[in-house]
Amino acid sequence: MGTDQTPTRRLRSQDWFDNPDHIDMTALYLERFMNYGVTPEELRAGRPIIGIAQSGSDLTPCNRVHVELVKRVRDGIRDAGGIPIEFPTHPIFENCKRPTAALDRNLAYLGLVEILYGYPLDGVVLTTGCDKTTPSALMAASTVDIPAIVLSGGPMLDGWHEGDLAGSGTVIWRMRRKLAAGEIDRDEFLQAALDSAPSIGHCNTMGTASTMNALAEALGMSLTGCGAIPAAYRERGQMAYRTGRRAVELVNEDIKPSDILTRAAFLNAIRVNSAIGGSTNAQPHLSAMAKHAGVELAPEDWQVHGFDVPLLANIQPAGAYLGERYHRAGGTPAIMWELLQAGKLDGDCRTVTGKSVRDNLVGREATDRDVIFPYDRPMKEKAGFLVLKGNLFDFAIMKTSVISQGFRERYLMEPGHEGVFIGKAVVFDGSEDYHRRINDPELAIDEDTILVIRGAGPLGWPGSAEVVNMQPPDHLLKRGITSLPTIGDGRQSGTADSPSILNASPESAAGGGLAWLRTGDRIRIDFNQGLCDMLVPDDEIERRKADGLPPIPADATPWQRLYRKSVTQLSDGATLDGTTDFRQIAKTMPRHNH
Repeated sequence: MGTDQTPTRRLRSQDWFDNPDHIDMTALYLERFMNYGVTPEELRAGRPIIGIAQSGSDLTPCNRVHVELVKRVRDGIRDAGGIPIEFPTHPIFENCKRPTAALDRNLAYLGLVEILYGYPLDGVVLTTGCDKTTPSALMAASTVDIPAIVLSGGPMLDGWHEGDLAGSGTVIWRMRRKLAAGEIDRDEFLQAALDSAPSIGHCNTMGTASTMNALAEALGMSLTGCGAIPAAYRERGQMAYRTGRRAVELVNEDIKPSDILTRAAFLNAIRVNSAIGGSTNAQPHLSAMAKHAGVELAPEDWQVHGFDVPLLANIQPAGAYLGERYHRAGGTPAIMWELLQAGKLDGDCRTVTGKSVRDNLVGREATDRDVIFPYDRPMKEKAGFLVLKGNLFDFAIMKTSVISQGFRERYLMEPGHEGVFIGKAVVFDGSEDYHRRINDPELAIDEDTILVIRGAGPLGWPGSAEVVNMQPPDHLLKRGITSLPTIGDGRQSGTADSPSILNASPESAAGGGLAWLRTGDRIRIDFNQGLCDMLVPDDEIERRKADGLPPIPADATPWQRLYRKSVTQLSDGATLDGTTDFRQIAKTMPRHNH
């Protein structure tokens, strides 16, 4: 690096703005930037040009903090000698996008790849927050492989309802059960949900948003402590400034995602996900990110490397507290510190700080042991995802950190059959079918019933929907039975406290075993062996295949058709077939446009 803090190598952006071999093209590229006051001296100075991938807008309230926050990012970039250029990304809002925001993750990925590759950017600050914004951004950063750093927007402040903590999503699932049981009315239901959103920011529970931003930090792609700072805190603006400065330094030091996103880093993330009680959506997202980074991450890695890790974070839905207190207790760095002391993290992994994981965690021990437990005295032992397979699917996961003692006693503690449960299946084809029939007395749903939903995967929905966390019928809720065993080929909200078997692959619409299941069949679930089977003879299954696959909705948009033609299964990350062939594409400059 030169003494003026500029790179000694020629920057990518100079091929646009300072190209003596194509002065005509240089003129064309420069000319229109002048129309809002940028000077040619700035763009031609050889200073790093840093893109700011703006994910915030009125349509994405979880990320809207970035509309103001990027001003501090710009300050940091300028003070470090860089030139900021802000641009919008495809909006992804989990709560409102229909039929599911999962469709948009791959669409946002494709758009961001084209921007990072086709425009004069030397590095990028990836603004994230809501669930899919983090994986889509990191998937794109890996494909292009220019220096990149994640700036999350942070969770909302803690919500309160009638003196109790009201966590994002979690309060809705809890109140939905109370509404069905007749304990509250509709106005009370709505008020509880509204009370869970007291400020700007994303989910304040350890839902998918907080999980994915914690895992971005665990992977080494954001500054230490970034993920958990509440959006409304002053530290969030300070982190934005430091992230902007560091983005310029990453270009100067030529540190790229490919230098950071190794298999060891992804295994670190799996272990952190278990310790924080992270969302089950981490599985397809982390798998997709690994594939785009060129890292081999097998479905079994969640069991081998994550299952035995204990739960350390006492935060909803697996615990009691919310994001504000989690941050004050030390946040994700304190969790990682515990894992590092226990020998469960690879401390040598590189990070965007320029230091190793081990160096980043010096002095990061938790300050509140009600929120972050010591590794040797955890909230729960073996709190990772249980991986299952059988004749219903080749792969599915179950989040064990949310298995309540009551659920365990009812289904998993029969003397002589501990960890094994057999129940009658009641099958629903999509959430509309579930809502229409869940209270049908002819289904005879009791506490030994297993609720099954299919047609909810990447092909079937399309996009894979968060519908597997089905609640019991009203008559059971009124008896105090708040959860039944559930299975599905879709996903469930990361804020849900339901111990569901989900992400089943292959899905029903792809010819997976759920397609041949019928209401009344018996299902045997064996947690000890990781097996889940319908107790139906093979010849009967073959006979049922003559009935054809269960129907799914027709394509409603052009993108849905394109998506269905190329999407892979949840076990594989639900990526687009062929896109993972493209890696480190920034090594080859794009052709000129005139």
